Amino acid sequence: MIRYGFLAILMAFSLFCNAQINLQQGKWKASLHREDGQEIPFELGIQRQGNTTICYVVNGTEQLKTEMTLISKDSVLIKMPVFESSFRVKIINKDSLNGVWIKGGSVKDLVMPFSASSRASRFPKGVAGNASIKGRWKIEFTRADQTKRPAIGEFTQNGQKVGGSVLTTGGDYRYLDGTIIGDSLLISTFDGIHAMYFSAKIKGDSIIGSLYSGAKSFEKWTAVKDSNVKLEAPVTALKEGESGRLDFSFKDLEGNVVSINDKRFKDKVVILQLMGSWCPNCMDEMAFLSDYYRKNKNRGVEVIALAYELSTDEARSRKSLQKFQQQFKVEYPMLITGVTAGDAAKTEKTLPQLTAIKVFPTSIILDRKGLVNHINTSFYGPSTGEYYVQYKKEFEEVMNSLLSK
Repeated sequence: MIRYGFLAILMAFSLFCNAQINLQQGKWKASLHREDGQEIPFELGIQRQGNTTICYVVNGTEQLKTEMTLISKDSVLIKMPVFESSFRVKIINKDSLNGVWIKGGSVKDLVMPFSASSRASRFPKGVAGNASIKGRWKIEFTRADQTKRPAIGEFTQNGQKVGGSVLTTGGDYRYLDGTIIGDSLLISTFDGIHAMYFSAKIKGDSIIGSLYSGAKSFEKWTAVKDSNVKLEAPVTALKEGESGRLDFSFKDLEGNVVSINDKRFKDKVVILQLMGSWCPNCMDEMAFLSDYYRKNKNRGVEVIALAYELSTDEARSRKSLQKFQQQFKVEYPMLITGVTAGDAAKTEKTLPQLTAIKVFPTSIILDRKGLVNHINTSFYGPSTGEYYVQYKKEFEEVMNSLLSK
């Protein structure tokens, strides 16, 4: 009797959960609300598959599938597939959600008000006009303290719809999605970490606008068309006098100590991926490297991820890195350095043979003798078009050369 009673309760709870997450299918406008009154818009896609409601975060061609869990009668927890990033929302009705976005931080979590509606679109409607942003642009951002930083805009356009990405010396802003109304450019992105909204006026071959990022960041930006624009990559190199041989040992996600001196890596070409589970560009690089490793591991290739996390809490780091491991089916070791990405002494504590680690991701390729052969500090992902194609081409050339020796 107790067994059948328990099964009845379980079935009733399951039916209750499925009945409650009953949202309008289709495109939703989602917004993060800043203290200055500006919103950062992005798009959700809601689908019904049998008794399950599926929610995607949509940026152009990318769809990030979230995990939805009912936590009370009308409240839902929506977790991003990777990162310490989630939404706690209340179901107002089948067309409306209200709540907060929570992003894990090194000291404290970021919490921003959030809303979503199936009755609104990501951007307002309007006439197209004749403005065009297709192509490559030289961008200059101006911070609140009036210091400048360079970037490249790589944009696509089909009628009013625009996309592409912005490349900086520290990586790219991944998939941007937007529209042109008259001479106005509206474009945004959200991936669980990046939360950005660009608004601007297009004047021929120049653009003048504003960038709203996260809860408070604000920058002015200008751009001019320039097909030859380039960025200077940050430099990380071997220190003068070093032999080129690195020496490290850290725990993997199962708690086993893994060393670069282990037999597994002897006489192999080894790729070291310096990354963090908080880093969206690291997500794109891990997707690439995980796929490359599966296809090439029998050629004498090994990959090791060295993780620099938001805190030194090993349990927290392991949990966050496991999401990466599962999402991208990572078969190579992921090691927890125990050193935070923000630690000014992170290089000395982990890879003292190198000059300062300046960006994540950074990749280091060791030849079959275990010596540093190549260091890359300018990974640009699949949203950057030709830059990603060029990155893959150069990576393959380096790897094929080393594997042939």
